[in-house]
Amino acid sequence: MPKEYSRTKRVGEQIQRELAVLLQKELDDPRVGMVTVSAVDVAPDFSHAKVYVTALDTEQDKQTVIAALNKGAGFLRGRLAQRLSIRVIPQLRFVYDESVDQGNRLAALIEAAVASDRKTHQ
Repeated sequence: MPKEYSRTKRVGEQIQRELAVLLQKELDDPRVGMVTVSAVDVAPDFSHAKVYVTALDTEQDKQTVIAALNKGAGFLRGRLAQRLSIRVIPQLRFVYDESVDQGNRLAALIEAAVASDRKTHQ
């Protein structure tokens, strides 16, 4: 039996794709730099959406990037309204996605453990 593929999930994925293009081509804020949209969680009533982003430039301050994105949320919402064919465009709230950083830390810890294990067995 196939799982239900909800409309909110489909709309979230469409918003994610469109925001990725908008952030790359239309948002001219030097504080934002290179960011990727890792996920979008849309409320069941489409009133708001939580947008998870990751900064590719590690030297950028995460708080500055998120503040700049939240300040430009109205502009991005307006652009989404032009691109999407849904009745209600959700309010956008940007949040930094810590899972990528945590994954990198775990990968580094695993590498260190494997390297120390190799040294002890030689």
